[in-house]
Amino acid sequence: MKFWLSRPDLRRYSGLVQRPRTTETGVTAWFLGTSSVLLSDGRTAVLTDGFVTRPGLVRVAFGRIAPDRNLVRQAVERLGTPPIAAVVCVHSHYDHALDAPVWASLTGAELVGSESTANIGRGLGVPEQGLRVVGDGDVRTFGEFGLTFVESEHSPGDHYPGTVDAPLVPPRRSREWRTGSVYSVFVSHPRGTVLLHASAGFRPGALHGRHADVVYLGVGTLGKQPVEYVEAYWDEVVLATGARRVVLVHWDDFFRSLDEPLRPMSYLADDLDVTLSCLSALAERDDRELLLPVAWQPADPFAPSRG
Repeated sequence: MKFWLSRPDLRRYSGLVQRPRTTETGVTAWFLGTSSVLLSDGRTAVLTDGFVTRPGLVRVAFGRIAPDRNLVRQAVERLGTPPIAAVVCVHSHYDHALDAPVWASLTGAELVGSESTANIGRGLGVPEQGLRVVGDGDVRTFGEFGLTFVESEHSPGDHYPGTVDAPLVPPRRSREWRTGSVYSVFVSHPRGTVLLHASAGFRPGALHGRHADVVYLGVGTLGKQPVEYVEAYWDEVVLATGARRVVLVHWDDFFRSLDEPLRPMSYLADDLDVTLSCLSALAERDDRELLLPVAWQPADPFAPSRG
């Protein structure tokens, strides 16, 4: 029996856990919880979101939040990657954009995203030359990484729709980090192409004709959606791009510190059991590899399948 405040037991899904790998292809990925993924080829690195402050539920619901610069600095030092050239916000909610300007300031990276993301950056002092606003179909190059932005939709039930129309100076209420534009981001490299699709929404047909080898697939609140929606989402993102490997993101409890092992959201917020049951069946049907990543663990996104 499921109680609202209980949560799925990840031990049931040990067979899906992504194993650590030394890179065989020259590209390494680190998952930092929620939908934060860093990709590096040893010369250049690009990061999505970089959300590591992870304020607790009570503060998010009733207080004001701000990035923790020390936590971001510790994350930069822990990763020890080559210079981060770009920090990309896939949309502008606080669980994506709260810390991104701090990463940009500490590393000298460009902050890339919508005008809402730029205003979040301005509120934290990122200079104009460090801001890059992108639109549908835009391409930006960083080292050997080419980033293509395709506008998408947030998952159903967006709590904070709208835009950030002026510099956002924290601490502020969490609801003030509004959605802005939502992007699917194709990250191409001579070794392969990764699609970063962090929010479980889609625009029918938007990704057709575009290829990815690997999808980092956002599944937040997917367990609350009808089966028909889950199947359409899979078809429009995974099958449409031809990806053979699907790494699930945005499933963990992002009110919990990254110093502790990741755990799923409570059943009140989502149902990862339902999500994994549906997606496992689809992956088996379509001969796709389905994985749950481990925080801070290096992985080779393009390594041969383990099975």
